[in-house]
Amino acid sequence: MQLKAKYIDMETAEHTCVLHDEDARELGVREQDRVRIKHERNSMVFIVQTTDTVVNKGEVGILGRAYKLLGPDPDEVIEVVGTSRPASVDFIKKKMAGKELTTAEIRAIVNDIAERTLSNVELTAYVTSLEINGMNIRETADLTEAMVETGETIQFDRSPVFDFHSIGGSPGNKITLIVVPIVAAAGLLIPKTSSRAISSAAGTADIVEVFANVDLDSNKLRSIAESVGGTLAWGGSMNLAPADDVIIRVEHPLGIDPHAQLLASVMSKKKAVGADFLVIDIPVGEGTKVPTMEKAQAFAKDFVELGDKLGIHVEAAITYGDQPVGRAIGPALEAREAISILEGNQHPSSVIEKAAGMAGMLLDMGGIKGGEGKAREILASGEALKKFREIVAAQGGDPNIKSEDIPVGKYTYDIVSRETGYVNAIKNKQLVQLARAAGAPKDKGAGILLHMKRGNRVCEGQPLFTIYADNKAKLDQAIELSRKFEPMTVEGMILQKLPYISKTEVIERTFCPVPSEPEAK
Repeated sequence: MQLKAKYIDMETAEHTCVLHDEDARELGVREQDRVRIKHERNSMVFIVQTTDTVVNKGEVGILGRAYKLLGPDPDEVIEVVGTSRPASVDFIKKKMAGKELTTAEIRAIVNDIAERTLSNVELTAYVTSLEINGMNIRETADLTEAMVETGETIQFDRSPVFDFHSIGGSPGNKITLIVVPIVAAAGLLIPKTSSRAISSAAGTADIVEVFANVDLDSNKLRSIAESVGGTLAWGGSMNLAPADDVIIRVEHPLGIDPHAQLLASVMSKKKAVGADFLVIDIPVGEGTKVPTMEKAQAFAKDFVELGDKLGIHVEAAITYGDQPVGRAIGPALEAREAISILEGNQHPSSVIEKAAGMAGMLLDMGGIKGGEGKAREILASGEALKKFREIVAAQGGDPNIKSEDIPVGKYTYDIVSRETGYVNAIKNKQLVQLARAAGAPKDKGAGILLHMKRGNRVCEGQPLFTIYADNKAKLDQAIELSRKFEPMTVEGMILQKLPYISKTEVIERTFCPVPSEPEAK
């Protein structure tokens, strides 16, 4: 059928077109069926929606970026034909039944995800099937390879290539801003790509975007990495493992992150940038993605084994995650804290300890003996700060950037302790919720600054943490939410007081007979 192209300014996760009810009947398609639309040499599959108002008879509405990918001019006549559902739907059903998928079946699913030919319902079924039934290591390796094959890969003139990744779950984990400059200053190549926040208060890309451009294409990333030794880029600006970005849109509202998909998500992007050596940070503790040491060890084993199958030397570090790393949570606050440490500040020690440890592992893998000691030396000497500024300049930022130059939210509110005692527990998820309520990560200046950490003594009325926001309304929302939460538990050294009971009273309480029921009269 020949129909006129009409652009509809709306985005959907799937490629969607809108047909008039009469045209849909003539084509023999209903809502959620598929059509193939052809324009010159381009041909794309779309999920159908029908209407009698949004488009006229003889028109086909194409939503958002899919219109630009297809490339027709307004009102240009294009060909629309019905098409069957992809075979990958049957393979998804197979995994729903708990069966093992073949290499070809996994490749078909990933190709259809990358090309957006699966509906949101089908994609949700896929993600749920992985959450419930999982994949073995062979399937996971095939999934990773398929995700790499559907996107760009980057080849560097230098080798080997080093990389670092944290699986997340620990607020304030801004150590990438310190690890990358240390490793690059040691002469190793580390083209780091990072994600934006999905459910956290700040992804590494959100933090770096405060002071430098993170939207690098693959050619720019390769050029900068080979020139200065490292990058701090957003992985989403490149076409690396594009199926992963489609899957994340389904995982987020469901609140799930299937084990096999998490492994493939991380490793596909590392494989795509040609990583030879990789360090994985696995925070463990209450409120993280990995709550127990046993699960952390299983995660580490799977990453190492998967890396072996992909030709990547992987080492994993299980790290403390029961409370935030450092004191800052939120893009600008975390940028300030990381740059301050690069400038020579010796606090917070938790950030320095973790960053030096992770960087040291990479240096050891690169043949530099005494890696952690060397990492601390590079940090203390100012070499890491110098390299950091080179990377910032190469990515379009101010090479003379200072921590105090980073603007933070101008609206603040202190949450104070209601009693005197010691900070007994910190609830990571609740702190993240407060930071997001204040506007993070979209509002760069929003977030939380901790004044107390676990084990610190605090007096009644003393600030536990400060909420930052870029506007008053969001600050008020965060304050209101803080009244419902108790993200920090303060307890005294005496946990319970028992009243004095005399010996006589104990005897009376123990042996006094129970009164009998009164006799009936």
